Amino acid sequence: MGRRLEAKCKQCRREGEKLYLKGDRCFTPKCAIARRPFKPGMHGPTSRTRPTPYGIQLREKQKAKNTYGLMERQFSNYFAKATRQVGNTGEFLVQMLEMRLDNVVYRLGFAKSRALARQVAGHGHIRVNGKKVTVPSYQVKVGDVITLSGRISKSKLFADETARLEKYQTPSWLHLDAASKTGKILTKPQGAELKMSFDPKLIVEFYSR
Repeated sequence: MGRRLEAKCKQCRREGEKLYLKGDRCFTPKCAIARRPFKPGMHGPTSRTRPTPYGIQLREKQKAKNTYGLMERQFSNYFAKATRQVGNTGEFLVQMLEMRLDNVVYRLGFAKSRALARQVAGHGHIRVNGKKVTVPSYQVKVGDVITLSGRISKSKLFADETARLEKYQTPSWLHLDAASKTGKILTKPQGAELKMSFDPKLIVEFYSR
């Protein structure tokens, strides 16, 4: 299985904005965008390239891939599934990405980054309706209950997280019980909840060339 080995900070710098790939570090002065707000590479500080329409579409697609930590084949498969549904393809695409298990774990505040959420899920520390799920790309459904395994909820990583989770604001399509570290899918994300840092319309245009 392919892995993304490129430095996360380089991904943010290439897109010219924070993708929040490194959790708390993204909110500190150590953030790469704050320290070096230009593209990576020897020509980054003086680059004056003029993007073409294709280049703009490509960057939006890459931004979405980097945000969710996906490989090209995974992402194109999501797009193919979105095109088979009747309606707005861009909205269906974002909806499926948002309802990945690793993203839901991140949105609930159980992990400070999607990369950590992917690791926690892949190591078998997440329960969906009481059953262990080890596939980060698992598509959750409305009504599903997400919990942490007893082992990890008592670990150093989560032992002192209750206070933070009580202040954590989840999206309106999710419900979080901070005391029991339990989340529930209330509905599918819709409308304003699907607005991301990337433009899904440009991604649709990219794959529709």
